Amino acid sequence: MKTEFERFDMSAPPIRTKWYLRPLSYFISLPDVKKHGMNLRKKGMEGVKPPYVLLCNHNAFLDFKAATMAIWPDRANYVVAIDGFIGREKLLRDVGCLCKRKFTNDIQLVFNLRKTIQNGDIAVIYPEARYSLCGTTAVLPESLGKLCRLLGVPVVTLICHGHHVNSPFWNLHDRGVRPTEVEMSRLFTAEEIKTTPVDEINRRIVEAFQYDDFAWQKARGIKTPYKGRAEGLHKVLYQCPACGKEFRMASEGTKLFCRACGKSWQMSELGELAAEDGKTEFSHIPDWYEWERANVRREVEAGTYSSGELKVHVDSLPNAKKFIRLGEGTMVHDMNGFTVRGTDTDGDPFEMIKPVPSLYSCHIEYNYLGKYGDCVDLNTLEDTWYTYPEGEVFSVTKMALATEELYFKHRRDIGKPCKPGLA
Repeated sequence: MKTEFERFDMSAPPIRTKWYLRPLSYFISLPDVKKHGMNLRKKGMEGVKPPYVLLCNHNAFLDFKAATMAIWPDRANYVVAIDGFIGREKLLRDVGCLCKRKFTNDIQLVFNLRKTIQNGDIAVIYPEARYSLCGTTAVLPESLGKLCRLLGVPVVTLICHGHHVNSPFWNLHDRGVRPTEVEMSRLFTAEEIKTTPVDEINRRIVEAFQYDDFAWQKARGIKTPYKGRAEGLHKVLYQCPACGKEFRMASEGTKLFCRACGKSWQMSELGELAAEDGKTEFSHIPDWYEWERANVRREVEAGTYSSGELKVHVDSLPNAKKFIRLGEGTMVHDMNGFTVRGTDTDGDPFEMIKPVPSLYSCHIEYNYLGKYGDCVDLNTLEDTWYTYPEGEVFSVTKMALATEELYFKHRRDIGKPCKPGLA
């Protein structure tokens, strides 16, 4: 089995952004920020200077450009997932990026963030750890409050509005939405963060991270006339509320429809859904998504949740050079968590087991890079497996929802339920 691949060096200390890359990053970000008419509002930022922690919500690549403009001309180190480093590791290190494998407990990252603060720079963290699936807040890790208190510097939030409706995770086409809004707020001073209980730190962070891009769009009357605005939405809304069937939804142009019962919905320029015939079950996309979550929760509570055994192919990302085809196999996601087993290209067996307590959520991709299909991204501290199910009787969205609901049930079962918004 080919296991002796070069591994990404997670222990390398953070590099302060090279002087010549600082203006370059600004001018690369400027055109998109201007195109979308970014309205930056600062609250309580008087006198706030590096070092500090910047917690950002995450809906699209535009978030990074907004952060660059918001903190200019100060230096920062940004936490970035390993797939962001593919083919450009030196550039990303030189611009100040810190590598992370998603949903792993990485003590080395904590050391690197402390070094960032000791250098007098900004530690930029995207605690949701993935793009939002429908423009609303993803679950945040309970360890976030402990990390902020450990770093002992001011905590600032950067909440972007409009980036999801402009380029949703399920269809990345830029819709030209403008104006967008960015709110930069000091949440804690250095003195406050050192004395505030961790539970209260987490509560205030969760409160600051409440957002809903579709509600924001409707409230401001911002239209998206893009003719393909519903295409890909069935990746998120995988279950029909009319007939209840799963994995039979499809989309085309401005229409979302069920291939089982034939019911269809139109998506308006304001991001709302309306049934073409009969009752509109959910006009607000996040409400449909949360209905799916509730259905998954019922399966989990009944102990019946299972993806069944799915044929998969697995690509490994041990370093930032390129994906390596590991081999073919099977994946099961059920009440025990994820189990991936298969045979590599040398004919040797491979296996990754992620039990329920080890994952409070998971990263998924839709049609990764426009050609590889939907996948689930599973990580250890040394490797990342992009696991691609075959066929049509599955939804990676349902697996993501189930991962969270399984974890929440586990916490309840051991007498340690998660607080709202946290995992």
